[in-house]
Amino acid sequence: MRLTELLQNLEYICVQGSLDTEVRSVVFDSRKADKDSLFICIKGAVSDGHKYAEDVAAKGASVLVVQDHVAVPEHVTVIKVPDSRYAMACISAAWFGHPAEKLKVIGITGTKGKTTTTYLVKSILENAGHKVGLIGTIEAIIGDKVIPAANTTPESYVVQQYFAEMVEAGCDSVVMEVSSQGLMLHRTAGFLFDLGIFTNIEPDHIGPNEHKDFEDYMHCKGMLFKQCRVGIVNADDEHLEKVLEGHTCSLETFGFSEKADLRAKDLHLVTGKGTLGIAYQAEGLMNFPVEIDLPGKFSVYNSLTAIAICRHFGVSVENIQKALKAAKVKGRIEMVKVSDDFTLMIDYAHNAMSLESLLTTLREYEPARLVCLFGCGGNRSKLRRYEMGEVSGRLADLTIITSDNPRDEEPQAIIDDIKIGISKTAGHYVEIADRKEAIAYAIRHGQPGDIIVLAGKGHEDYQEIKGKKYPMDERDLIRDILAEQA
Repeated sequence: MRLTELLQNLEYICVQGSLDTEVRSVVFDSRKADKDSLFICIKGAVSDGHKYAEDVAAKGASVLVVQDHVAVPEHVTVIKVPDSRYAMACISAAWFGHPAEKLKVIGITGTKGKTTTTYLVKSILENAGHKVGLIGTIEAIIGDKVIPAANTTPESYVVQQYFAEMVEAGCDSVVMEVSSQGLMLHRTAGFLFDLGIFTNIEPDHIGPNEHKDFEDYMHCKGMLFKQCRVGIVNADDEHLEKVLEGHTCSLETFGFSEKADLRAKDLHLVTGKGTLGIAYQAEGLMNFPVEIDLPGKFSVYNSLTAIAICRHFGVSVENIQKALKAAKVKGRIEMVKVSDDFTLMIDYAHNAMSLESLLTTLREYEPARLVCLFGCGGNRSKLRRYEMGEVSGRLADLTIITSDNPRDEEPQAIIDDIKIGISKTAGHYVEIADRKEAIAYAIRHGQPGDIIVLAGKGHEDYQEIKGKKYPMDERDLIRDILAEQA
């Protein structure tokens, strides 16, 4: 492809070389550079691509896209741009033939609810006959192909590559999680979302290599609404106005507020044998009863969001109801049937905020006992351990402290930190470092009416110890435990 075609939507200066250069590949990893490739020098948190300019030129790269000065031989074309990450997004879109224009693209941003909502949307749309790609925290799904995720929102080149593969696989739409980091780093630049969704926002992801403060976090989330045709947003969020500052899209709202365009009314909890759910009446833009096998108010928000999105695809009420009733999301309040007497679930809650939200919700179901099993990751803030210990000690009737991903730390040292938090409460606890043994204890001691939560691992299927990932899926552990008890 001619260089001029790749630079069509960019502001740039040609520092040296020819714009008529033929490009055979686009790369941002210096190890992949070869003859006639275009190499984009990205300034990352760990490494700066500008350092590898001479190396890639020596490998035969014919074009370098830079935002800082580089010294390379005269025959190499150097294109200077204000922001090489933004340039990569636009160049990648052009390289893959602007695949987003052939799809209906849905982007979901927010502190909580992104993952669950993407799967609900995928479920509803596929139930109605659409072929839907997905990009998110757990995985990317392209037809029958499933690719485990490294980041919630991949680098822009990878996003465009996935879009192109989705078009090739016959997808007509894609639903993707859009992280604040992804927006800040222009991973979703270079195309327009058909629908941009805002679930909610709370202080999170603030610190080194993330956001300098809550204002910055809100600003980055709001970037989505300058890059979509229609915004579908949570009317109940107190920070909504701030997030939407400078938006350029038309807006629709959802929530519990009377002012919301799509509203949830008449909520009531639903319990079954080993299951928990919630039912409500949807009113406003659509009017029908909804029942979902997922507990809590946040599940109402997630399902309302999915309904608001799928309305734009003309999905029938019957299809929406059927898909919502059947929808399950791996590792997000995922019920695992082990007994008719008590309920057991797996959830990804791995910080104090998400654990408090989950346990508070489950308390509403008035369990005989609320049992919370969790550990904390090694090489991470000790504060998280104290806080999670305190939350579980305060809200659970019994806490089972175990191991999560200890990484380079000793599991017992992490458990001892968690106990410092629990000691601030009157909560009862047991400590069992081996996670399988801890889960076996929880199941063996389950009592009628209990709700048991296995928190922290969620969709993960490994345990990270001393730099190595060992296979460990809680669903497999439960299956093995039940087989051993039979």
